[in-house]
Amino acid sequence: MDRNIVYPGAIPLDTDLLSCSRNTMIGFGGLLSAVLGGTSVVDGLVVAPTIPASLGITVGPGSVTQLAPVDQNAYGSLPADVAHTIVKMGINIAPTSFMLTAPTASGEVINYIVQAAFSEADVDPVVLPYYNAASPAQPYLGPGNDGVAQATLRQQSAQLQVKAGAAALAGTQATPPVDAGWVGLAVISVGYGEAQITAAAIAPLPGATSLPFKLPALRPGFSTIQSFVASGNFVVPNGVSRVRVTVIGGGGSGGTHASLPGGGGGAGGQAIRIISGLAAGSVIPVTVGAAGAAPGGPGNGGSGGTSSFGVYVSATGGLGGIGGSALATCAGNGGGAGYGGDVNLSGAWGTDAIPLAARGGDGGGPGNGRGTSAQVQGVSAGGVGGGGGGGGCSIPGGGGAGAAGGNGGPGLVVVEY
Repeated sequence: MDRNIVYPGAIPLDTDLLSCSRNTMIGFGGLLSAVLGGTSVVDGLVVAPTIPASLGITVGPGSVTQLAPVDQNAYGSLPADVAHTIVKMGINIAPTSFMLTAPTASGEVINYIVQAAFSEADVDPVVLPYYNAASPAQPYLGPGNDGVAQATLRQQSAQLQVKAGAAALAGTQATPPVDAGWVGLAVISVGYGEAQITAAAIAPLPGATSLPFKLPALRPGFSTIQSFVASGNFVVPNGVSRVRVTVIGGGGSGGTHASLPGGGGGAGGQAIRIISGLAAGSVIPVTVGAAGAAPGGPGNGGSGGTSSFGVYVSATGGLGGIGGSALATCAGNGGGAGYGGDVNLSGAWGTDAIPLAARGGDGGGPGNGRGTSAQVQGVSAGGVGGGGGGGGCSIPGGGGAGAAGGNGGPGLVVVEY
């Protein structure tokens, strides 16, 4: 950060003080850029109902950080500098209140948005005393003794605004867009006849960039985990643009044979990927592969389902172990495979049945099911993506009655951010 040099005995100039202030602002701007980047970021500025409740809202203290010229206008004796931009922070230390209006027609709703932008203005005008070099005993009021008041503070604050959409029947009302150069904070829905705004009527605006963590709460890497054991949607949280995803396909079930032991089912594939460039508020479909189900009678085991995270990454399920009624050794079947990941892993094969021991094959992968001996159903997989064990048979070497295979393990999708 630049620093002014002042020498003993030298006459101090107004530019010495102004340059010191500007250089400090530029230094803090560089620090903000290194920490927050050059995008608009909001901290605080929480939108809440008034207390007591009314048709009003309050926007709490906080800040908005944006890229702006060093000085849009002259700063005292220093000229304007619009050729260079720095990151600036506008700070509000007190809450701000707004009153909203309900629609006047029955059944209608209005959506309001609250938006913020960095604001810089020269304020606090004062008629300043000046020194008259020609006659030191005569004070001047204002430059040239003209009595004109001059701004004494260049204030940087978070400018706030409430913008109303058009009234429309409930469910058809539109949210107005965020203006260029502003950051959306929240959407507020107000219906006909309402006299109070509740917390339920206020929703964060998707895409708003806010600080999800304070420095003491930060941990290296990804700090939050969301696991999907059933299909659904992942909504990218505010402040998140990068996630690490692990997908595991469902495991195949063990095979069921009429008179021989069944083969073990294969494990689901796995893929791991770090995905960047996501937009807050985006909805990404998540599919969790189903566990392979053992057949109701003699036959090959059911294959596991495919797990996926949007179009980014997927993992297929393991194949079901071999069964049926043909007088042939029942083999274990193959595992699934990962696709689209930074790391793609194939699931382990299920093992072959051992007819001489009347024993079914083991399922593939961690958490796999175990093959059984004698006419006992194969053990189902106990962990995600594991293959089910093959059922045993009543007579070693074959010729007796075969037992059902065990079920495979379900898939899983894990999102870290």
